[in-house]
Amino acid sequence: MKKGKFFLISAALASVFFMANLNAKSQENDTKDRVQALSKLNKALNTVEKYYVDDIKFNELIDKTIAGLMQNLDAHSSFLNEKAFKDMQVQTNGEFGGLGITVSMKDGALTVVSPIEDTPADKAGIKAGDIILRIDGNATIGTTIDEAINKMRGEPKTPINITIVRKGEPKPFDVKIVRDIIKVESVYTKIIKDSNILYLRVTNFDKNVVSKAKDAIKKHKNVEGIILDLRNNPGGLLNQAVGLVDLFVDKGVIVSQKGRDEKENSQYNASKSATITNLPLAVLVNGGSASASEIVSGSLQDSKRAVVVGENTFGKGSVQVVLPIDKKEAIKLTIARYYLPSGKTVQAVGVIPDVVVHPGKVPQNDNSAFMIKENELKAHLQGELEKISDDKSNKKEKDDNKGKKEKENDKDIVTQKKVNDDIQLKTAIDVIKVLKTNIKG
Repeated sequence: MKKGKFFLISAALASVFFMANLNAKSQENDTKDRVQALSKLNKALNTVEKYYVDDIKFNELIDKTIAGLMQNLDAHSSFLNEKAFKDMQVQTNGEFGGLGITVSMKDGALTVVSPIEDTPADKAGIKAGDIILRIDGNATIGTTIDEAINKMRGEPKTPINITIVRKGEPKPFDVKIVRDIIKVESVYTKIIKDSNILYLRVTNFDKNVVSKAKDAIKKHKNVEGIILDLRNNPGGLLNQAVGLVDLFVDKGVIVSQKGRDEKENSQYNASKSATITNLPLAVLVNGGSASASEIVSGSLQDSKRAVVVGENTFGKGSVQVVLPIDKKEAIKLTIARYYLPSGKTVQAVGVIPDVVVHPGKVPQNDNSAFMIKENELKAHLQGELEKISDDKSNKKEKDDNKGKKEKENDKDIVTQKKVNDDIQLKTAIDVIKVLKTNIKG
């Protein structure tokens, strides 16, 4: 019996020593591999420094090495030198200089995620999905996102030429844009004429989105529904996306993130105290809706809180953090992916709308065409009556008031003309009307 026990103890000890030896060898091999890999990198750097056609300072060589490393990890990781680091901080505060477009690397091409509303790029007709082939005659192939952004930014009122490849166009074409200070109005609202529906436009997720949206919803308590427009919204701050969803959803998961390091795993839940409305809700999205926009639209869709209308979103569902290298430089590194309440990720897939509608005008049938003509006729007859008015000063006062009223209406109201020019918006309005009817029923 004693021999049996001795044998078992000896076997157990031998097993422990064997495993410890294996672990030691494994660690030794890992260390050896790391040393060899670093030696290879060092040799490559020394060779480039010694033989490359141009004289490159060693610090610059290291910067290029880090930039190349980040670029080869994924489309969203990058090296932030001093200038890029400062530019990023300025952008999240809501004002920066440049063209007014958000770009990303998609399948190796510098692609426009979306133009920012009412900026030089938007006014020049740049569209989501456009590929920027050249910047001032210089090809963008092999360029990092940060390098491209630095080239596009510059002094206000200075011109820049970008060459665009657009789906459906037979060949690339040049667009001249004049740089300007980009002031981003992240949230604004209008009432849709004759519908009593609140149109809530969010252009990007800066630090002011939740507070502005909350104020707007509280101000318009008596509306019968809300249309949240996230088209061409490239994203922004995660906490603002979570906070916006929380205004509409009172329970359940809003979004979760999972990474290689468990410390990066987190889950964001809705709270009843933050919810301020249960009105019917439709969300507008398109190919320019990315990142935080996809979290909001996807979460509201999964929670059965809203009907999503439009086109497939961009498909950026990864989490980046800025990790400092020193006081002036940093790396932006992908550390996790976002997951919607259903467990789906939007990475590379995007959010698929409940109602798919491509952009365009609302088709006009004979009756609607007659209605437009009838309105035009009324306006014409009103003008003729004013011509024969005896009181010219009274007429002038009326004209002034009319002009002011039209201007105010244009600022605060989505006119019927604008609805007719936007079939996606018209569809969202119809969705709200159906939801409203179902609630009453």
